[in-house]
Amino acid sequence: MRVVPSPRKSGKLPAPNRLADAESAQGKSVNPEVQSKNRPTLKESPFGDKLFRSIVVGCAVVLFVIVGLIFFELVLQSRLAMSKFGLSFLVKSVWDPVAGNFGALPAIYGTLVSSFVALILAVPLSVGTALFLTELCPRMIRPVLSLLVELLAAIPSVIYGLWGIFVLAPFLRHYVEPFLESYLGWTGLFTGPKFGIGMLAAGVILAIMILPIIASITREVITAVPRQQREAALALGATKWEMLRMAVLRNARPGIFGGVILGLGRAFGETMAVTMVIGNRAEISKSLFAPGYTLASVIANEFTEAVENIHLSAIVEMALILFVLTLIVNALAGLLVWSITRGMPARSLA
Repeated sequence: MRVVPSPRKSGKLPAPNRLADAESAQGKSVNPEVQSKNRPTLKESPFGDKLFRSIVVGCAVVLFVIVGLIFFELVLQSRLAMSKFGLSFLVKSVWDPVAGNFGALPAIYGTLVSSFVALILAVPLSVGTALFLTELCPRMIRPVLSLLVELLAAIPSVIYGLWGIFVLAPFLRHYVEPFLESYLGWTGLFTGPKFGIGMLAAGVILAIMILPIIASITREVITAVPRQQREAALALGATKWEMLRMAVLRNARPGIFGGVILGLGRAFGETMAVTMVIGNRAEISKSLFAPGYTLASVIANEFTEAVENIHLSAIVEMALILFVLTLIVNALAGLLVWSITRGMPARSLA
């Protein structure tokens, strides 16, 4: 009887690792188990993962600590005014540092009025700019226009203030305010002496400053609207305007509203430019031509001049009011923007 030698002993068949190399060289499928055994593995480092996680969590906690310390310090330094005036500080219209009688109502009124005037002017321009950049603008000039919009946000506030004093105020005094008084004076909002410096000038300056913020957020929100929505509207026979109105703006409405509120938060806290053009007078007037005051302007003008403890405490309490307003507005804006983007990464069409 003839004995057939074993293939493994004869050495004619390759070993498992050589078999995998031979099969891969011939384009054949390789057993995953054999391939995983031959592949080098990285050694896991639990200590490195824990260290990285601790650092990242610490960075997030630092932000909460900073905000908490700011709030605590403002409350601590404003206790004197809180104990003396109480809630009447919010509704009193008297601001008399000599007599030690303080009320925040004129500054709150000026902050709200100037900010809402800015929104009325900035929102249509911002939404129109965002729609043009995302839907209608040719690709060749889109980067240039986007850069110009971003440059508006990069200009320092004091430059806006100087431009408002030397360019905007004379223009309003000689051309815009006489026109508004002639045609809209019956509303009571455009009456009185025309100085060029006042609530209207502050609103125009703020509108220019918050325009890039609202436009950039609106652009990102519009970009987040699925392309299928646009294509479906056009396929059903909608015009370009109908597609933008029904498929784009309607879906992006919560995010656009969030961007508007975020711009409102920026308008609340703007200081230097508004201080230079608003007139800085603690009074409540129906006319937008009249001078006014804002919470930020009071802090910038009188903080270094406050020699009495009650005066300084009243200014810090105004800062506390401004801090709380801005915090609430920004939180609401972030919630609305998230409601439309759902945490999606921003996509650019440029």
